[in-house]
Amino acid sequence: MDDAVLQLESLYRDLSPALLAYFRRQRALAGSAEDLLQDTFVRAIRGFGRLHASISPRAYLFGIARHVGLDALRSLPPTGELVSEPAAPAAAPEDARIESMRQAIAALPDAQRETLHLKLHHELSYEEIAEVLGIPVGTVRSRLHHAVSQLRAALTSGNSTP
Repeated sequence: MDDAVLQLESLYRDLSPALLAYFRRQRALAGSAEDLLQDTFVRAIRGFGRLHASISPRAYLFGIARHVGLDALRSLPPTGELVSEPAAPAAAPEDARIESMRQAIAALPDAQRETLHLKLHHELSYEEIAEVLGIPVGTVRSRLHHAVSQLRAALTSGNSTP
């Protein structure tokens, strides 16, 4: 049991910043990110035997974090934070292309957006994303391909002026 505790401590040290960022990037979960991180590791401890069967510890923990986050979202009331927009920062105006990209990403279907998010923000491999989402690697490739195609089309049509 001592080896298991040491391994979990090491995983916590190595992966908790990335998992915390994962929760904080989801507006509705940002306020309870630390609690959700703890819930993730509680579930990891309960299912510790499955860690060795996973593609990687990172994929295993992101998979748990995804389910913890989905459970937390289901328990939220259907109004409030989920539809509110964050206050605009008082910083210098952004490049219009960045806002166009954000809008194009927001317009993607949920499955494509989530897959793209795991790839870009958390740098998971295709195999790790497949494990996190519980889908085949080919589906990950397809979702990313379609997401990039849709983003390219949206940005190309929006940037028709030189």
